[in-house]
Amino acid sequence: MKAARWHARNDIRVEDVPEPGPPGSGEVIVRVESCGICGTDLEEYRSGPLFVPVGTPNPLTGRMAPLILGHEFAGEVVEVGRDVPRLRPGDRITPDTLITCGACYWCRRHQLPLCDSLAALGLMGDGGLAEYCRVPAAMCIALPNGLSSAHASLAEPLSVAVRAVRKGRVSLGETVAIFGGGTIGLLCLQAVRNAGAGAVYVVEPLAARRALALKLGATAALDPAAAPAQEALRDLTGIGADVVIEASGAAAAIEPAIAATRKGGRIVLVGIPVAASTLNFMSIVATEKEIIGSLSHVYDEDFAAAVHLLGEGRVHAEALISDRIPLTDIIERGLHRLEAHAADTLKILVLPNGQVAPTRPAAYTEV
Repeated sequence: MKAARWHARNDIRVEDVPEPGPPGSGEVIVRVESCGICGTDLEEYRSGPLFVPVGTPNPLTGRMAPLILGHEFAGEVVEVGRDVPRLRPGDRITPDTLITCGACYWCRRHQLPLCDSLAALGLMGDGGLAEYCRVPAAMCIALPNGLSSAHASLAEPLSVAVRAVRKGRVSLGETVAIFGGGTIGLLCLQAVRNAGAGAVYVVEPLAARRALALKLGATAALDPAAAPAQEALRDLTGIGADVVIEASGAAAAIEPAIAATRKGGRIVLVGIPVAASTLNFMSIVATEKEIIGSLSHVYDEDFAAAVHLLGEGRVHAEALISDRIPLTDIIERGLHRLEAHAADTLKILVLPNGQVAPTRPAAYTEV
């Protein structure tokens, strides 16, 4: 089968590799219909190895480079191993690709993203940028009828947004500000709308993304270059936002995000800055603001909720899809486009087995 494998920094190859079957006990083989390219894939390509194990196998997966990338995918079950009571060939699924030890302090508390041995398919084990993938059945969530594999492959990034909203304890009617109008920020916008937020403001320097945020339900979309975001939000709200979600990952956005939050409010950091930043902790202590980190997702909480939202058409996935490409084009039309044209690119989907006829839930409406 064809697969995109990470060999080394700046060395991802689309090559023929053995198929993954037969499945072992508790496993299924999935024919991958759609797999999203994540910013993490680009970081591994240009700056890795960051998560990909090199030289020593990952303790949970037993694998090391070269590895098949791809941790945002969906497809059809084609073969089922022993001790898999709830899945059968022909079922369409999307997997939560996190792998945990199940035994550490954090796993016992169901705080799975904090697992001491956390791993993921597509980074520490073979993932979905291939025609077929071997997946633990326990990680698979069945797709609601009518949900396309293309839209279902956004369940992983949506689950990141769902967790950020959950960690921020967004309540009915609260005012929320989201810094960053990329894929995660726009999914956070839709997640907070579904959580019952009142006014929702998006802070984003790119005009096209601000326009899309308005179409997706933002009360207003603010250009931080036109006026400092914290001042604009204070003018709009009177006291600042109840909850601010920092989804840009820009170190320079953290201080304005904190300043834009009302006294006693919550700031959720879901973007991952690659540069160091400084904070005035007095402004946090004196105003009793909370700073909350949010990492990844939990399969039976955030990931299951994401699939449900997509299946009911309550999140507009299509609006975030910039292109659908064949596996052979992953370098030029995928990774290189994300790198060179980030401003006008959101989610690129790879179709390892060719074009899949689009379907959508009955409730879906065009943006």
